[in-house]
Amino acid sequence: MPNDVPAPDDRLPPAAELGPRVRSFLDVARIATIATAGPDGEPHQAATWYRLEGEGRILVNSRWPRRWPTELKRDGRCSLAIVDGADGFRWVGLNAVVESRIDDVEAARDHICELAVRYDDAAPWTLAMFRSQPRVSFILRVTRVHDHLGDE
Repeated sequence: MPNDVPAPDDRLPPAAELGPRVRSFLDVARIATIATAGPDGEPHQAATWYRLEGEGRILVNSRWPRRWPTELKRDGRCSLAIVDGADGFRWVGLNAVVESRIDDVEAARDHICELAVRYDDAAPWTLAMFRSQPRVSFILRVTRVHDHLGDE
């Protein structure tokens, strides 16, 4: 089965329900902080772009090889924090597992270019740079949602 087609896996936890206000918050192009763990358990964080991929799934993309995607490939677990730029105490935390990894470089390059458009950073030279890089994408299955958006 190709890496770009999610395979059903009963060993993965079920996808969490995002809920309308969390989904609405995540629909806005915000920077996510992704946290992974090294082989010795040492935590690592990095800023990344993301987009929702259906219910309970998030797409992230990185240049390959870098530390966080290497750790994500090895361990398969991560967490993300997405903060409201206007109010740092409004944020959503997500625990997630890798549902699929897209190793197809052209598909991953398409993903980063689509993310560049989402994040309003699609200048021709930026897209050309992304198209020249080795890239990898991950579809993350959200397993837990931490809603810190306040009482509404």
